[in-house]
Amino acid sequence: MAKPKVISVKEAADLIPDGATIATAAFGLAGWPEEIALAMEEKFLKTGSPGNLTHIHAAGIGDWKSRGECHWAHDGMLTKFIGSHAGSSPKLLKQISDNKILAWNFPLGTILQVFREMGRRAPGLLTKTGLGTFIDPRNDGGKLNPLTKEKGEDLVKYIPDFEGEEYLFFKPWKLDFGFMRGTTADENGNITCEKEALNLEMLSVAQAVKACGGKVIVQVESLAKAGTLNPKLVKVPGIYVDYIVVAEKPENIMQTQGTKFNRSFCGEVKVPVKQVMPEIPLDEKKIMVRRAAMELREGYKANFGIGTPTFTGSVLAEEGCDDLIMMISESGSIGGVPGGGLDFGAHWNIEASCDQGDHFSFFDGGGLDVGVFGLSEVDKDGNVNTSLLNGKIMGVGGFANIAATAKHAIFVGTFTAGGIKCRVEDGKMVIEQEGKFKKFVKECPQLTFNAEQSLKAGNTILFITERCVIERTEEGMVLTEIAPGIDLQTQILDQMEFKPIIPEGGPKLMDPALFQPEWGKLKEIMTQK
Repeated sequence: MAKPKVISVKEAADLIPDGATIATAAFGLAGWPEEIALAMEEKFLKTGSPGNLTHIHAAGIGDWKSRGECHWAHDGMLTKFIGSHAGSSPKLLKQISDNKILAWNFPLGTILQVFREMGRRAPGLLTKTGLGTFIDPRNDGGKLNPLTKEKGEDLVKYIPDFEGEEYLFFKPWKLDFGFMRGTTADENGNITCEKEALNLEMLSVAQAVKACGGKVIVQVESLAKAGTLNPKLVKVPGIYVDYIVVAEKPENIMQTQGTKFNRSFCGEVKVPVKQVMPEIPLDEKKIMVRRAAMELREGYKANFGIGTPTFTGSVLAEEGCDDLIMMISESGSIGGVPGGGLDFGAHWNIEASCDQGDHFSFFDGGGLDVGVFGLSEVDKDGNVNTSLLNGKIMGVGGFANIAATAKHAIFVGTFTAGGIKCRVEDGKMVIEQEGKFKKFVKECPQLTFNAEQSLKAGNTILFITERCVIERTEEGMVLTEIAPGIDLQTQILDQMEFKPIIPEGGPKLMDPALFQPEWGKLKEIMTQK
């Protein structure tokens, strides 16, 4: 068998021609081959090549500043984007918003599943994910800007009747290169990921690229002699690998968007979570995640989304309840406690790390008991928009798959957006300054969660804010709870574009214990029959 070639980062950049289509397996900065990306950027700025690139990936890539995919966000370099999230790459986001490049936004899990179908040369992916949302070709077909709507091809089809049911069909892509990062490669190209926080979709991408006749390039920290790696630790067999790049500047390697290396994230050690995780102050975020945690029950399998929901695990740990449920992240991380903020996707004391594509089969198959998601924009029917907020493009990420199938979908966020200031004082919620933008609107410009379809599947839907709780029922949007210190008319009804259903006698008071420095009631709630 021909062995993969070990090359420098400069040689890797020289392999990429103009017009190439590149698929990557990364999540934030986890799995991202930063040095190869930097070398390509340096070459482009000097020579104008490689240009006219297409980049296809599942999760968002970047650090919300300048790393990751931002290295390719130069006029003429990256001209086509297909992904689930662009928000973590602000330079790329600007190019999409400025109508400079073609851009499609598809669900994270769906992109992963297309890679898997491509690996066996299937004609594409048949799925219900995205039906009735902006991904549906009867709406925008996932096209993010006017340029794409005018000149971009249709990458998804609506199938009105397949065995009596409606579906979406996602077409495969032609891939020239696959980029990914591991920890160690042996001389035969076998790749292990012992220091990585996530396994991601490395094998799925490699198989898809090879099925297209493309080349797979893997960046690693070190080389090992053939036959010395534990075969059970090999995540990508050498039969898929064409080139190996050994990192020349290890300081560029990030385990997550915000952490260089944490031994607990990759399972090397178990740490006392309550002692090492940052404490959450008693603010509106803590109130909201405490209230969300009240919906959990012992034995639940739960997923916490990016943003405020990531701190739900911290509240569970603080209350000594983190061992009562199985916490899961879309990245493939299972068990332990999810990291928050820039460590999203990684878990303290992780128990298992599976391929991200396999993980979404669990979600799509209805395995998730509860999902806690960010509350971005909600319409009068309980539909949610996470992808286009106040004219700013963000992306659906894993939300479209997970929210649609979670048995209990909980949306957590402040009642308004854009400059809102509030505090907890004397057991009450105090709104110091209202946000400029209403989140509860008559209609959303885009839909990424269809409430009616979720209800038809037998799921429950709850919206939790710092000042109230709203439940979407068969009757409509019902205002069920109000926070202590909040005025119903001026601070809730006047801050909405529609009037919710108010139960006879008015909404009940949110549990006052949630607004105290010490709570201590969660275990009793979670273990009740």
